[in-house]
Amino acid sequence: MSILSDHINETKAAEAFSRQSKVFDDLYGEDPIIQYKRNRVRRHMLSYLKPGSQLLELNCGSGEDAIFFAENDFKVHATDIAQGMLQVLQQKQNRHYASNRISFENCSFTQLEFLKNKGPYDHIYSNFGGLNCTGQLDKVLASFNALLKPGGSFTLVIISKFCFWEFLLLFKGKFRTAFRRFFSAGGRSANVEGRQFKCWYYKPHFIISTLKKDYELLGLESLCSIVPPSYMQHFAQKHPGLFSFLCKKENRFKSYWPWKYWGDYFIITMKKK
Repeated sequence: MSILSDHINETKAAEAFSRQSKVFDDLYGEDPIIQYKRNRVRRHMLSYLKPGSQLLELNCGSGEDAIFFAENDFKVHATDIAQGMLQVLQQKQNRHYASNRISFENCSFTQLEFLKNKGPYDHIYSNFGGLNCTGQLDKVLASFNALLKPGGSFTLVIISKFCFWEFLLLFKGKFRTAFRRFFSAGGRSANVEGRQFKCWYYKPHFIISTLKKDYELLGLESLCSIVPPSYMQHFAQKHPGLFSFLCKKENRFKSYWPWKYWGDYFIITMKKK
């Protein structure tokens, strides 16, 4: 994909999520599967973070993760290309006691060389597939070296190339949905708040092989491999016992083959050598 095309796509995504910013927390804030996903990502990150670390967040959205880490005594510089999301974050920051540990900046993750606050940082993170909005993930990864301290690390939550739950739709005759991630080299169309943009799916191997010279793998686990994806609305409310059972199973097998490759997302953490 050309740089110009990717920029146009990012602009469309920014417009979409700026539109959604006013209702984002209402849509996703109380959903049990979303809460499970957030807790999983946060536990994963906390297992690698040192007290008082300085964090750079990419595609921060409405700032839920930034506030969480600020409350836990980390300093967070939150970035997003969607101005509407940053406005919501600023509103939260203005009424939050941990606001002095949060700063924010309007910046695309494909243009981190123009970031005003370049750190350096102890850790970079990106949650819930924001980085799937670019076909130039390799460019994003290449920018980490200049922003991380020696021995610094990153955690990315990426929408994966294979999702076990989607594959099961094959048995319901929904072939297009079951295989949509397999045949998506040129990106797949997404629609948020009436705005069309493309997203790309990635395998963990892409990140590991791209950075193997300068980084070592610390952790890799699936997210929503045994637990259903959050777009299966009301699953947890309709089947609370089953949902609890599936959470326990995923928590146990999340880092084991083949489950670590079969999630709706994967969580990957790597450390600078």
